[in-house]
Amino acid sequence: MARFRLIDRVRYRMDATLSRGPSALIIWLFVLGGLLALLSATVITLSHSAPPGPGGVRPGFALLTWQGWQRTLNLTVGMGPLFYVVGTFIPTLGSLFIGGIFIGLLTGGIQNRIRNLRKGRSLVVEQGHTVILGWSQHIFQLVTELVEANRNKEDACIAVLAEKDKIEMEDLIREKVKNLGHTRIVCRTGSPIDLTDLALINPDDARVIVILAPDTKDPDPQVIKTLLALTREQEQAHVTRRCPIVAEIRTPRNKQVAELIGKNHARVLQVDDMIARITVQTCRQIGLSAVYAELLGFDGDEMYLTKEPQLVGKSFGEALLAYEDSSLVGLQRDGKSLFNPAMNTEITAEDQLIAISADDDTIHLSPQFASGSPVELDESAQCPAQPEEQTPERTLILGWNRKAPLIIRELDQYMLAGSVLTVVAEQPDIGNQIEKQRPKLSHLSISFRPADTTDRTALESLEAHTYHHVIVLGNNEKLSAQEADAATLITLLHLRDIGEQHGNPFTLVSEMFDTRNRELAEVARADDVIVGDKLVSQLLAQMAESPDLLLDDLFNADGSELYLKPIDHYVRPGVPVNFYTVVEAARRRGEVAIGYRLLAEDEQRVTQGVRINPKKSTKVTFSAQDKVVLLAQL
Repeated sequence: MARFRLIDRVRYRMDATLSRGPSALIIWLFVLGGLLALLSATVITLSHSAPPGPGGVRPGFALLTWQGWQRTLNLTVGMGPLFYVVGTFIPTLGSLFIGGIFIGLLTGGIQNRIRNLRKGRSLVVEQGHTVILGWSQHIFQLVTELVEANRNKEDACIAVLAEKDKIEMEDLIREKVKNLGHTRIVCRTGSPIDLTDLALINPDDARVIVILAPDTKDPDPQVIKTLLALTREQEQAHVTRRCPIVAEIRTPRNKQVAELIGKNHARVLQVDDMIARITVQTCRQIGLSAVYAELLGFDGDEMYLTKEPQLVGKSFGEALLAYEDSSLVGLQRDGKSLFNPAMNTEITAEDQLIAISADDDTIHLSPQFASGSPVELDESAQCPAQPEEQTPERTLILGWNRKAPLIIRELDQYMLAGSVLTVVAEQPDIGNQIEKQRPKLSHLSISFRPADTTDRTALESLEAHTYHHVIVLGNNEKLSAQEADAATLITLLHLRDIGEQHGNPFTLVSEMFDTRNRELAEVARADDVIVGDKLVSQLLAQMAESPDLLLDDLFNADGSELYLKPIDHYVRPGVPVNFYTVVEAARRRGEVAIGYRLLAEDEQRVTQGVRINPKKSTKVTFSAQDKVVLLAQL
């Protein structure tokens, strides 16, 4: 066994002590000062060179030691015999060395602290804050929506934990989100799957936690590991209060795993599936994307949960006319969100109402209802119900991405038997994927044609004017977002020109990846533009602000969904009517009217003419081309 010298052991122990940081080094400096003071006292005592004090008595060893230790803190040298001068010079010389190290330690400690602060490694001392874990292209729109939701709060905080530089994150958010209002943005650098890093963001005291899927080819494993880390962190902290978690998942098969980990306190948004549903609904009802944008965004009216004791015992249909500035759309019962329940459903004391309103503190019963006075209804302006005739439809999908199979399956649920779907894409191997979809379809007859969707000749050969609906998808898997959007814009321009030659017989819906390109698509006169990133951010923000509100039924073909139907199916065009009359006409059909779309404003590009939750007593004169926005069954 090797033998170590004493000096080696001393050095090892000292290194171990010094590795503990500046505090240990400061202690050693004080020890060194004491040793120098002892050496000074020894020299002076042995040489008997200390000058006598008052009464002719020379100072003792203890007093000389104390005086020597004091000299290590200043630069004084005693005057007297040679050995006395030498003895007092020892601690003075040491003071230069110790003082220099001490100042260096202080400077280094302050600089290190500043570096740590810039690195984002300090604890977030907040309560009731919103936590965002991860970084993706959705974060800027998400923060924008959350800031808008916090406008009525005096002191709101959004804390972000991601594997990016703290200063860079804060600068990017301030650059992209122009008006933060009362909301403070706090960023920390770290991995959301590391328990130590996760503790920095103080998730136990958060109001809600949002997990973003990273911009990678397969982001779901990262989201699942983050969920596991959150669960583990809460178990170690023995947390009794479970903070609501909102997470986005790309692949359908991973949604169930994420929900198993999060249990009852996690809401999982399956992003691709949601965008596919909205795309299908929008291609069949032009203007619906504007309805979703108005309904899901926090800059207008949005959905809130509330309780109203005065409506207990009333039927859902009776309660529809109880609000002037808000619109009742459903009930929250037994942890489920029921949109457009049966009109005779009785409201109980345990039920929460789902209402559209400007804010959560603006949901108030109308004065007429509170006083028991009937609202003004124009019976003569109402139209009798008309049967809606459905026929098989022809749909053309141009382009291909990972959402295409979901769109095909969703289309199949809405179409009648005998409907036709044609898929055109540049990649010839897409035909194999089409064949895999064929056995899963009940109503659609599907075919595939390989072609370049930006080629005018290829588009003309498709005879697009023979289709009812055309959906243009961008290929963001092989192209960048800007390149994919550029190809989509070229296709839109060709299609609109082809459509004008035949009287625009088809609806034209496109998918954009960058919200800035939406205005360019409007120049190309697409009927509707789906900006997936914006919709996902709005949905995440809605789920974060109202974790108990389940929006899934709004996008499900089996439940009540949003529809745009001709106004003349409900009230007579050209006659001034208030919105109470429109709500009543819809109620008699088992539907909930929440707004309308005016053609005149659509032509002016004013939110595509969509008005959500209008004041019900205000009279409007509708044209025959106007639409009413409804919650209804297919």
